[in-house]
Amino acid sequence: MSAVIQEQGNPQSPGSWPGGDGGGGNWPRYPRLYEAIPDSGPTTGGNTVLLTGAGLQGTSQVTFGGIPATIVAQDPSGGSITVIAPPHTAGTVQVIATTPRGNTNSVSYTYLVAPPSGPTVTALVPNSGSTAGGTAFAIIGSNLTGATVTFNGVPATGVSINAMGTVLTGTTPPGPVGNVPVVVTTPAGSTTVAGGFTYTSPPPTALSLTPSSGSTAGGTAFVITGSNLSGAAVTFNGVAATGVSVNASGTALIGFTPAGALGNVPVVVTTLSGSTTVVGGYTYV
Repeated sequence: MSAVIQEQGNPQSPGSWPGGDGGGGNWPRYPRLYEAIPDSGPTTGGNTVLLTGAGLQGTSQVTFGGIPATIVAQDPSGGSITVIAPPHTAGTVQVIATTPRGNTNSVSYTYLVAPPSGPTVTALVPNSGSTAGGTAFAIIGSNLTGATVTFNGVPATGVSINAMGTVLTGTTPPGPVGNVPVVVTTPAGSTTVAGGFTYTSPPPTALSLTPSSGSTAGGTAFVITGSNLSGAAVTFNGVAATGVSVNASGTALIGFTPAGALGNVPVVVTTLSGSTTVVGGYTYV
């Protein structure tokens, strides 16, 4: 019998390599995995992994350390499988594919613990308060566990955080008039609150007016004592006093009464932070 006839009498099985797994033909007798790309990912899973190999047609299951992955694509020629890695505890596991011709060899894949994420802030409520400090505030966000907060570089006081790390509360420190940066810091990083915090002067207070009466012709010198009087204007029955000045500490204001009608009238002290009415008013005589 000729060699040609003898060869025709012993045909190769379809899909197998002549003489074993090497040589010509369409695919290996046994399915193979070559590598996982990437070969590592987070313990939470959810990332896409490409598995390269041969003879992977018809793969029905891929496991990572025994846990099934989600198959999202297969190469018709059997050269690759694309999967979504399942969650797993940290460490190196073996990846195995199951095909109609059996299981593949295993390739290694390492689950890594992701570093903690830095804080994020979505809101600061309220976003303004007195320069004296003491304003209660809440910061809404995520990853706030272990956070500290500074207003213009000065730490807030009484800081506490809920168990989920989504709400931080505290009390503002004193600060200068105007807008200042607010920074939230955790061991994983820092973030600056958009819009910052605006310090405003507290509203004025008026404790006394001396004298409490004077001529309807006006021109009576007076003194108002109180607090936060810096920049204040004063009206008697809606008419502005003249010659108004305030001491450096904002605790005393002097001026001259305008002319007014006979009788008692309201006296109002006004600053950029608000107004207050002097108890008892002023009596024109």
